[in-house]
Amino acid sequence: MTISTRGAAKAPAVLVLEDGRAFRGRAYGAVGETFGEAVFSTGMTGYQETLTDPSYHRQVVVMTAPHVGNTGVNDEDPESRQIWVAGYVVRDPARVPSNWRSQRSLDEELAGQGVVGISGIDTRALTRHLRERGAMRVGIFSGDTLADDETLLAKVRRAPEMSGADLSAEVATKETYVVPAIGTKKFTVAAIDLGIKGMTPHRMAERGIEVHVLPATATLGEVYAVRPDGVFFSNGPGDPSTADHPVSVMQGVLERKTPLFGICFGNQILGRALGFGTYKLKYGHRGINQPVQDRSTGKVEVTAHNHGFAVDAPLDKVSDTAYGRAEVSHVCLNDQVVEGLQLLDRPAFSVQYHPEAAAGPHDAAYLFDRFVTLMEGQRA
Repeated sequence: MTISTRGAAKAPAVLVLEDGRAFRGRAYGAVGETFGEAVFSTGMTGYQETLTDPSYHRQVVVMTAPHVGNTGVNDEDPESRQIWVAGYVVRDPARVPSNWRSQRSLDEELAGQGVVGISGIDTRALTRHLRERGAMRVGIFSGDTLADDETLLAKVRRAPEMSGADLSAEVATKETYVVPAIGTKKFTVAAIDLGIKGMTPHRMAERGIEVHVLPATATLGEVYAVRPDGVFFSNGPGDPSTADHPVSVMQGVLERKTPLFGICFGNQILGRALGFGTYKLKYGHRGINQPVQDRSTGKVEVTAHNHGFAVDAPLDKVSDTAYGRAEVSHVCLNDQVVEGLQLLDRPAFSVQYHPEAAAGPHDAAYLFDRFVTLMEGQRA
């Protein structure tokens, strides 16, 4: 990535997809070049939480909402220590942010953190293109990095693909830290950080859980050194087929029958631990309006998603695994993608979406209570 934070407002820019299609607009944020996987997000709000979600590492996010940046940026809403998206694509950025909590504009925040973006393009046409062709590599170029389309396309095609990418250790904490329980401490949870969002340990802390957040490289011995009542595996970026170490650690947790909860990447890790495969979705699920059915209750939830891979598990039967019977607990109503797993003979479950959803919706917040119930049952 080559970046400059000067002159973005006037600089021409071009977005080039790996299949050769190009979109021309204006630089937004930093000026320079960047590469990643082009994906689209359907949320109309919560752009600050999206930008700081570590699961978006090495992805260029296209916002389907046409007007972005209205409420500016503040220091309270980030989900992690920095912006993780590789690039940002908007149609009509707000010229002046208007919100009592705003401390600076989105354009200033992107430039300050060196995030190369583009504005003024037809994001509806780009989204339709990705819907038809699938997520693909992309480059954004502005300023001195501009060149003829063939030269830029060659650069895009040399960029690494998301399939086979092992990224969780790049975004995870390097040192263990503790998020204390709010009020009376009831439980201790060891949380494996594969790209965890700040709201996740907060949701557990609200329920009296002291959360020890461990690096992605944590061993089974380090997990149990905190004497956990439960173990949590977080969301994160990359291809789950590369996550052999987290899978091994999770299998150790399952063998000990410790209550276990996984979100997003953690759902894929559970799938692999149980012997299921994973595969890359054509264009993934991203945004805050995805319909998911809890098959145990029949309830349909509006949920927040950010995943480009999914678990390949049968929807129509209970499966026998090395750790007992397992079944698909949640399913996406748009395309029947597996959105949750649960073991019937051990205290373990996971979901592919985000019940912590800082920007909303909050339909799935009950899953944290379900985790508490598992720990209460184990203690009893």
